[in-house]
Amino acid sequence: MWEGLHVAFGRRTDWQVLAPTSGLQLFFTSRTVAGMRVVITGCAGFVGSHLTERLLADGWRVTGIDALTAYYDPAEKRANLTSLLAHQRFDFVRADLVTAPLAKLLAGHPHVVHLAAQPGVRRSFGDGFDQYVHDNVLGTQRIFEAAAEADCPRLVYASSSSVYGDAARYPCAETTPTRPRSPYGVTKRTGEKLADIYRGLGLDAVGLRYFTVYGPRQRPDMAIRRLCEAAAGGPEFRLHGDGSQIRDFTYVDDAVEATVLALTADRTSPVLNVGGGQEASMSQVIDQLSELSGEPIPVRRRVGQLGDVHRTGADTTLARSELGWAPTVCLVEGLEASLDWVRRRRGAGVPVAVGAS
Repeated sequence: MWEGLHVAFGRRTDWQVLAPTSGLQLFFTSRTVAGMRVVITGCAGFVGSHLTERLLADGWRVTGIDALTAYYDPAEKRANLTSLLAHQRFDFVRADLVTAPLAKLLAGHPHVVHLAAQPGVRRSFGDGFDQYVHDNVLGTQRIFEAAAEADCPRLVYASSSSVYGDAARYPCAETTPTRPRSPYGVTKRTGEKLADIYRGLGLDAVGLRYFTVYGPRQRPDMAIRRLCEAAAGGPEFRLHGDGSQIRDFTYVDDAVEATVLALTADRTSPVLNVGGGQEASMSQVIDQLSELSGEPIPVRRRVGQLGDVHRTGADTTLARSELGWAPTVCLVEGLEASLDWVRRRRGAGVPVAVGAS
């Protein structure tokens, strides 16, 4: 029944069997730990690993779920897990949300943060859309339903600025009409509509529309990561479009802070924008990273990508008023931290990731 589910832990003392199947044993700690328990899907990813570290530091007991899919090199995700697996309050479950035993994993009605998804705009077109439906629609529906049945006190899930598409006005407030331009954006908007349904059934679900999150551990196919790799010695950066496209950049620590606040706030709106307030064009970002690196970044220009929007911009008034949240990391500081992380990886002999060009 649970074929393909794998479990790993940093410690194996004081564990008890929760449920065996076909030779598989699923373990959870029997220790009582001060603080609340949270289940984080997508814990090995970019934002998920940062969030897991933060909640562990705050005293939470964390169960992390991740399928370790091959959208990009799973070795990067495993590296993100390395320090987490040594933590006594962290349990890791490798599983696909569509087939995972969610009732068991959500026993004891923990808080939930749902970050697992198939990312990326370009790959969502064509035959690849099947995977987006599987991960972003079916997987999301299952975690919502399981959390509602388990009476989880709060579920925070990742939406995206992609739901806005090319908006009529900027910055976008949560009331701005949504008109996604990619199948990926459609799946994220579908997640919001599913949340509406389960909210009506009693699930306290809060969606965060993240705007271009960047920083250390960013996926190798993302622009800032690829620019930093180019600045650290190559390969050259592939620029899609003329460089005039504008993004509202959000440093990962600021995104994590908003997520923690949404998880613990007494009451929030159903959907909140999370944007760094750092709008810049791609040409400006290239110039800034060139200045930080001390030399021009090699750029190869290509045509624009299918489904790409010209601009994103977040009105974060609601998050500021309801969560008391505000971004604290400016774009220059965030770019410097991202470049330093890539350089440290290079210095440690880590190969350049596939997709970082």
